[in-house]
Amino acid sequence: MTKDLSHLNQQGEVHMVDVGDRPATNREAHASGAIRMKRSTLTMVQRGETPKGDLLAVARVAAIQAAKRTWELIPLCHPLPLSGMDVTIDVDDALPGLVIHCRCRTTGQTGVEMEAMTAVSVGLLTLYDMLKSVDPAMTIETIQLQFKEGGRHGVWKR
Repeated sequence: MTKDLSHLNQQGEVHMVDVGDRPATNREAHASGAIRMKRSTLTMVQRGETPKGDLLAVARVAAIQAAKRTWELIPLCHPLPLSGMDVTIDVDDALPGLVIHCRCRTTGQTGVEMEAMTAVSVGLLTLYDMLKSVDPAMTIETIQLQFKEGGRHGVWKR
């Protein structure tokens, strides 16, 4: 059982995985998530009429900061030097709402999936925080890994 769960040692206790012997490879991960809101709230966002200013810029910065600090938030994550990161926020009229996409890159001994998903999560929470006064019923949903590559397991796509 414990050999399948890399964060457990032989005694079944939680530990941080030693990645020191792994080769450093190029790694990339893409994640996404959505925040559903009232159509009137989305219209306010599209018109730039939100009460707290440029919420899209603030959410992008929050996502970037979160990715850089993932190791401080998720107990067994390694600190990683991110070599690049892209955050986009798109309007989705069908929701209605906004969708955040994040792509993280590094050259290292472990992947950046958690950094990408943490970035998306904090970006969405920031959007919620900045819009909650006009739409407290917003729903954050579908935070998920879309793609990863690099390391032992190679490429994975949703």
